[in-house]
Parts: sequence; C-alpha cells; structure tokens
Amino acid sequence: MKQNIDVAAYIWPAYTGKEPRTRLFWPEGIGEWETVQKALPKFEGHKWPRKPLWGYQDEADPSVMEMQIEEALAHGVNTFIYDWYWFDGRPFLEQCLNDGFLKAKNNEKMKFFLMWANHDANYLWDRRNASEDYRATVIWQGKTDLANFYVIGKRWLDQYFTLPNYYKIDGKPLISIYDLANFINSFGSVETTRDAMLWLDEEAKKYGLPGVHFQVIHQGARTQNLSGIDAEKASEDLIAELPFSSITNYQYAHMVNVDRPFCETTPDVIAEWNRLHEKFDATYYPHVSIGWDNNPRHLTLFKPNILRDNTPDAFREALREAKKFAEATGVSMVTVNSWNEWTEGSYLLPDDLYGYGYLDAVKQVFLEDDQ
Repeated sequence: MKQNIDVAAYIWPAYTGKEPRTRLFWPEGIGEWETVQKALPKFEGHKWPRKPLWGYQDEADPSVMEMQIEEALAHGVNTFIYDWYWFDGRPFLEQCLNDGFLKAKNNEKMKFFLMWANHDANYLWDRRNASEDYRATVIWQGKTDLANFYVIGKRWLDQYFTLPNYYKIDGKPLISIYDLANFINSFGSVETTRDAMLWLDEEAKKYGLPGVHFQVIHQGARTQNLSGIDAEKASEDLIAELPFSSITNYQYAHMVNVDRPFCETTPDVIAEWNRLHEKFDATYYPHVSIGWDNNPRHLTLFKPNILRDNTPDAFREALREAKKFAEATGVSMVTVNSWNEWTEGSYLLPDDLYGYGYLDAVKQVFLEDDQ
C-alpha cells in the first residue's frame, strides 16, 4: 500500500531494565513496566489497569523491535520519534534506540528521528513519591551548557544523523526540541542559543549533510521565566526569533482542555493547528494524541484531567482531520502521541481494552482510504 503522509509516533524508551539509572525510579529493574503492572483504578469506572496484548516486552531487545517494526509498518506508522535524554553529562535511556531499534535486522524499513526531551527529571517517574509536590524535587536538570551541547551534537552526528533511515527534510536531519525554556536557559540568551543552533548546522555540513532541520515542540503561549530575556515575553514570540524550520506538538494536554470527552477536543485542536500554521513562517506539522491520563504514575494522588471516551473511532476521525489538514497545507507528516506512553494513557500498542483498535484506525486513514 502506498503511503502519502508519514505517520510519526513518539516512543518513550523506558520499557527496559538495561539502563542502570532507571532503578532510581523503578527498582525492580524492568523500567516503567513496573508502574504499568502496579497501576490501580482511582475511581469506579476508571479504565485501569490495562494490559499490553504483546506482553511486558523489553523494547531494548532487537527481536522485540523487529516484530514491532513490522506491525507498525503494516498499520501505517512508518516513523518512530525517540525521546532522547541527556542528564549529568551523559545520555539516559538510549538502550531502546541503540540496542533495540538500531540492532533490529529490519530497522532500515522504518524511519526515525530524535526529540531531545530536555525537561527536568523529578519524582513524576517514581510513583512512590509522585505526590502533590513531586515537581519540587529536581533529580536531574534538563538544561545543559555549551560545552555539553558540543558533545551532544557530535553524538547525534556520529551515531544517528548520517544513518540512511534517519528522517530528513530536504536532506537535513530533523532534531526536535521539547522544552524551549530549558533549551534557551542552557545557553543563557536567545542570541547564544541561535549561535549554538548555527554551530550544529555548520558541523553537519562537515559530515556531508546540507545542515540541520530544527523543530520545536509547541506547548502553548505561556510566558517563561528565562534567564537573559524578558520574563514577560511569550514562548511563541521566542520561537520566531530562533532558526526553527518547523513546529509540532507533543500532547493534547499542551494544546487544549483535556478534561472532557475526546470528540469535544477535536474542533479546538483543529483551530489550534490552523492558528499555528497561520502565525508562524516555520512549517507546522499537525499533531494527534490518543488520550491523556497519567494517574498510573501516582500511587495515591488523583489527577482529574482525564481525556474521556477516547475510543478508536473518535481517534480515527481526528486522524482524518489531521490528514485533511496536512494535504491542504502541503505537509507530509503527522505526529502522534504515542507508540507506547502507557502511563499517560496515550499509546497505539494493542491492549486488553480496545485490542488493535488504535493501530487499525491509523491503517484505515493512511493506508486504506487512499486505495
């Protein structure tokens, strides 16, 4: 089946025990599967716990990823976006990408790129301590410094950007930046951030690439307390001041009110796609989320913002709208949250609630509707 628009799904690379530092959050040594297995309903009718139909697989195992790649492609998901971390001067959670995906015998069939998940790490990942003030304890800072960025950039170039299946736009490898505030705070000002981005762009040319395609994750027009800049300046204004080539989103929870039924969010999401497309010179790629419910990450705390009635049928209609938007605006990619965010209630992988429903929705919209 011919696919005209790429479907890029985010991957949360914590479903493995091969990263030693994960034991700080998940001491049993199976990564965040520990949280999934221990999740309990918070109220009558709460659709937890959920079980993966494929089992609690180690996603840093290449044989596991070989199967997942085949299933993804068969259902129209042809690109993986790997969350990529750098804490305390070294990478974190690279095993699912390096040992799982890149060692899978069929990985060349699937495109991939990185989203630098440069947010702070706090107690959110540790359900034992994720109480009301879980954000107050910063375990690792997401911001870095210029010296580390030089190391990071070289790592991206040496290990990923030059691979034939790394996602490129106009020949340029795409790198997505999650937290704009931490990105700017890493370098001290908008000007020095621009200089860092231009350094990586020039460095890429030394590797025979035409440069780097920088993408930013839009998280709303909220003001940021950023060192070196006006604290009243909205983050949207800062996007336009930096050499970002494109914009997308990571989650509906960053875009609209999610404390309601899924179908009620779709008109607001479409309006946000159109607003971002019209506001910025940078290309906007539409985003679709499957759900939002991060209560599994909290042992006792109840988080009331839950995207309800997120059935495969409702998701399918949102995908159709995203496809229409992409075709109308001339873009060739839709981002989806996500492949495997079990503990945020937003995943394509088959479970005991809807089976293959979400994957089948992608297949119908992006593979079958065009036939």
